[in-house]
Amino acid sequence: MKQTVFFQTLSDETRLRALVLMAGEGELCVCELVSALAIPQPKISRHMAAMREAEIVTARRHAQWVFYSIAEDLPGWKREVLKAAVAGARGEAIIEQDRQRLGAMKDRPERCPAA
Repeated sequence: MKQTVFFQTLSDETRLRALVLMAGEGELCVCELVSALAIPQPKISRHMAAMREAEIVTARRHAQWVFYSIAEDLPGWKREVLKAAVAGARGEAIIEQDRQRLGAMKDRPERCPAA
């Protein structure tokens, strides 16, 4: 049942944190998610794969970088659930820390290209 997979995917804190960041930024590279969430790249990649399989995010490759964004073709009810989940999580202290780390990462010259 696809609805069950959708909700199970959203129930993970790391995935929800990544979704909040993507909702605010539009598209993020794996390296940006690693920096913002302070989680190793293999773990981020596993979480992103789970969200891709649940059809919540889409991936775009540019050279060696992979960029993720929230899927644009989500059914209306899924988009509304995501909006509510993101809005509910935004007040969490860990989300603010994630945003601060992302902001610091975006100021570094060696960051991945936003191609």
